[in-house]
Amino acid sequence: MAASGLSGNGHRLPGRYRPMSEINVTPLVDVMLVLLVVFMVAAPLLTVGVPVDLPQTQAPPITEPKEPLVITINGEGRIFIQETEVPTDSLIPRLQAITASNSDAPLYVRGDKAINYGRVVEVMSLVGAAGYHKVSLIAEAPKGAAGKVTPGGTPPDRPARAAKR
Repeated sequence: MAASGLSGNGHRLPGRYRPMSEINVTPLVDVMLVLLVVFMVAAPLLTVGVPVDLPQTQAPPITEPKEPLVITINGEGRIFIQETEVPTDSLIPRLQAITASNSDAPLYVRGDKAINYGRVVEVMSLVGAAGYHKVSLIAEAPKGAAGKVTPGGTPPDRPARAAKR
């Protein structure tokens, strides 16, 4: 209060007024910490898809320029397109509606490693019989390979294409 330039009765003292030249950073730090917490909480929620425990593979990572259409089969054998559950009998009509019947649209199939392999093959055969040619399986890089480079020369920390039809 000494630098305010006011006397006890509210009148200015001549020659005592000095402009405040410091920036109060406390509000700035408060806002930054709140934003940091918001983004730390929101970032894990931004991952796309249904939670599945993917099998591991040594295949090279996928490098697609646009986001592909992902078909997921969870641990209970239920089918999802992106994050929407779809009954088996309406899978193909939904795919055709989403892709505008484009048979060259890239489709990725994610299957939980705990489910029967026959269920994954059943879904892939439905998609293949509908005329889709670019159908791939998605797998996860092995846990022990973190930081290592695969024979293809790329780090194994991204999902990899295990097989392509």
